[in-house]
Amino acid sequence: MTDGAAEIVSAWAEWPLEKEIVIARVVDAERETAFEAWTDPAQIVHWFGPEGFQIESHEADIRAGGVWRFDMIAPDGTRFSNRMDFLRVEAPSLIEADHGQDIDDDPDRFRLLVTFDTQDNGKTVVTLRQMHPTPERRAAVIGFGAVEFGAQTLGKLAVHVAGETGDAAARG
Repeated sequence: MTDGAAEIVSAWAEWPLEKEIVIARVVDAERETAFEAWTDPAQIVHWFGPEGFQIESHEADIRAGGVWRFDMIAPDGTRFSNRMDFLRVEAPSLIEADHGQDIDDDPDRFRLLVTFDTQDNGKTVVTLRQMHPTPERRAAVIGFGAVEFGAQTLGKLAVHVAGETGDAAARG
């Protein structure tokens, strides 16, 4: 492990829980399929974001050191600029990024860790960990529905990867 990677692991281990949000879902797909849905720019735009939202991608370089710039477009047409700066992309087990608005020095930017854990039955547990800059910011995003929206996003991922594997039961 490089010194930089050791620092990142240490930061996660020491991050206060009052700044963290965790959302998980079992998806009916091998972890390679779920991981590819996150890292393939052609796929991620079809399922990412809450129900009813559309994604308009401006730049997608999903690798360590890369960036994904996109707008999330609400059902009422409101646009929310987003940017993910990727710190680690380790196939097929994890993605780590800083996520916020598509502006420099966003004070509300949070650290995102997505992990993909294989189950014995060919399914994958996808876990999202968000580490917010302050407990107050964590409370604010929970207040506007981040947990529900994250669950909806993982639900859309589940439907997408079930479609990739041809499992109609998981889509229903």
